[in-house]
Amino acid sequence: MSRPGQLSEASTSLEQALKTPRTARSARPVTSQAARTIRLGTASMLSQPDGPFIQVARLNLANYATKDNISKPLFQYIYYHENDISNAMDLAVEATKACQFKDWWWKVQLGKCYFSLGLTRDAEQQFRSALKQNPTVEALLRLTRVYVRLDQPLSALDVCRAGLDTFPGEVTLMTEMARILEGLNNIPASVKYYKEILQKDATNIEAIACIGVNHFYSDQPEVALRFYRRLLQMGLYSGELFNNLGLCCFFAQQYDMTLSCFERALSLAVDENAADVWYNISHIAIGVGDVRLATQCLQLAISVDRNHAPAYNNLGVLQYAAGGAPGANQAQGYFQAAASLAPYLYEPHYNHAILSKTAGDMQTSYVVVQKGLKAYPAHSGSQALLKELEKHFSNL
Repeated sequence: MSRPGQLSEASTSLEQALKTPRTARSARPVTSQAARTIRLGTASMLSQPDGPFIQVARLNLANYATKDNISKPLFQYIYYHENDISNAMDLAVEATKACQFKDWWWKVQLGKCYFSLGLTRDAEQQFRSALKQNPTVEALLRLTRVYVRLDQPLSALDVCRAGLDTFPGEVTLMTEMARILEGLNNIPASVKYYKEILQKDATNIEAIACIGVNHFYSDQPEVALRFYRRLLQMGLYSGELFNNLGLCCFFAQQYDMTLSCFERALSLAVDENAADVWYNISHIAIGVGDVRLATQCLQLAISVDRNHAPAYNNLGVLQYAAGGAPGANQAQGYFQAAASLAPYLYEPHYNHAILSKTAGDMQTSYVVVQKGLKAYPAHSGSQALLKELEKHFSNL
């Protein structure tokens, strides 16, 4: 069947298109076909050269939530790329209703949105409901972090243990448990889990680094050096790694490698860690007896980071060791600055108390040493100084 206008020339203008109202494939006018391509929803999904890929504000989220092949990729785009938590949560709510609350994936995504907005209890309910429908590692990890934010580490450990019963040998769950135990200052249990992680995954960088730190602070720098060398062999190349290698080489008496490691650490250091590198170089200088170099390194650390409390404390110690009244006054200022920047450190309080006691200011020494014991009650030096001061006041 031939329609009128079918054999005519192809239309090259809008006027010709209007003169040819119908086509061979459709009974609709050409202008109607063109209008269908510029609907509001379609236009919102079209990308512009200088605009966003998707105009989220113009989307009908309730409409897209019912389409399984579009809703999930769209949520991930809004949540991860656009970082629009509010619209992502609206889409998740509509999609959860559309699937009649039977899809565990949407419950996990809704819990993620609640967690990002600070609604931790609502997020906990969503993750619990998702785990009842289908236990997954992601839901377990998200629920663990909910309890960590609520300051309930024991509940977080219980969730991880229950997850290990369902997923035996899961590295991510064991890593989360090791982090929580380390935060609780249960270092032996944390190292135990990190060693189990290495048995499952021999290339786990976090486990290797944490075990190396534990050996270093257990007065085993040679063993820690092996772990850090392993990280270097795996291709890790950062200022922090070379800083730790330099410290291990120095305490393992491999002095030929110490300076080269710290030179490499300084070349790779950025503003966030340059102060720590200079601070550790000052320890090397103190170890070899170069007090002048140690002072310069600490001053460089403070110039990089004005809030580096350990550098202020050590600089005060060096100034006090230099002797003289000006050195004592400067040392007192450094100790007070360190204590104000980091009240959780007991060293500035203890050093300030010793300095005040030497200067004859017993009252200040008594007040400051109590602050130090509040930060670290088990410090034997502060306990002995407090007993001495109490005995002095009782004799008065």
